[in-house]
Amino acid sequence: MRKCLNMFTPGETGRVVRVSGKGLIRQRLFDMGITPGAEITMRKAAPLGDPMEVTIRGYELSVRKAEAEAILMEAAEQ
Repeated sequence: MRKCLNMFTPGETGRVVRVSGKGLIRQRLFDMGITPGAEITMRKAAPLGDPMEVTIRGYELSVRKAEAEAILMEAAEQ
């Protein structure tokens, strides 16, 4: 099932399908290792959902909700 990273729940894992967005935001996500095919596990979110903590390529990363909306994921079957 495809959905944006901001819709993931803690513990959910998936692969990046596409990174949308424009300019510097898109480039920043690529620089952080968020590229098509990368596996991301949603670890936890702040009380209001912003920021989110994810695990990607073996490290922990905090991502803002607006950035997570630009990351289309293919959720792993559970």
